[in-house]
Amino acid sequence: MIIDIHAHFIPRVLFERFDARHAEFPGVHLLRDGNNVRIAFLDGEPTRPISPKLSDLDDRRAWMDKNGIDHQLIGGWLDSFGYELPRAEGKAWSRFINECMLDALKDEPRFTPLATVPLQNGEDAAEVLEEAMAAGFGGLMIGTLPQGLGGVLDGPDLDPFWAAASRLGAAVVLHPMFLCGEPRLADYDLVNAIGRLADTSIAVSRLLFSGHLLKYTGLKLVLSHGGAALPYALGRLARNFAIGGGKYADPRKGYGTLYFDSVVFDPEALEFLARTAGADRVMLGSDMPFPIGDPAPLDIIRNGDFTEEERGAMLSRTARNIFRVKGCDC
Repeated sequence: MIIDIHAHFIPRVLFERFDARHAEFPGVHLLRDGNNVRIAFLDGEPTRPISPKLSDLDDRRAWMDKNGIDHQLIGGWLDSFGYELPRAEGKAWSRFINECMLDALKDEPRFTPLATVPLQNGEDAAEVLEEAMAAGFGGLMIGTLPQGLGGVLDGPDLDPFWAAASRLGAAVVLHPMFLCGEPRLADYDLVNAIGRLADTSIAVSRLLFSGHLLKYTGLKLVLSHGGAALPYALGRLARNFAIGGGKYADPRKGYGTLYFDSVVFDPEALEFLARTAGADRVMLGSDMPFPIGDPAPLDIIRNGDFTEEERGAMLSRTARNIFRVKGCDC
């Protein structure tokens, strides 16, 4: 079973049910303009138009067949998670997204959904995580900026969430957010080209130095986009630890607990990642259906300098071990 662990999805039933459920989350606005749909939270700017491909399962299956992919673990669209909503609304919105994901995919044997949780509050996030894992989600996908711009994943208010994820042995896919708060990213589509990598690198560096990855030992944290700059910057992080006088946790030890997807586009980069992290910590990813994703994600693994054992881990075995993959008795 070839498994793609990094893809995104918005169920059509979310749009169909929204108006009837809007009273539960009055700070969420679905803006329909012809064929375009955007989401706005509170008084903030609307999201980018929602790509129709995010909801098209027929197109997705055809793409998977073309690429030899048997199964996808699919999370939501990060722009839609609404971490800036007030606590009660954020909890209701996360539950609504999860309900729609489950209902849309319940009869789809090739797709395992990943839950979202309300990172506005650690206790609420832990509660929704418990519900999601009991309901049959394969894991969850979270963003790098809880509470919106300036939020940090290592804040003590989120400790109940990390403790629950550790206790449940949950696979948590960490994905960067679109708006990183950096004005220099406004040109050249740099948000996608480099901004997301900077966002992930900062968020995870904080988790490494805070010791979260050593404290919550049952956690399986999966980094998108090959871990961003972290594999290349690990030596610098270690040097910062060495001169820090014991103020921080050892980033090399934390790094050894991480998992990664393969969305780096360069076989030599993937080989370097596999050497630093271990090939059994790297899994096939596509970032489908976005243009910045890998249009032929198996090629980078097949063309890289890996043994058949290593390829087997990247394409299937590791994903089956850490996610709760639908239809997999493993």
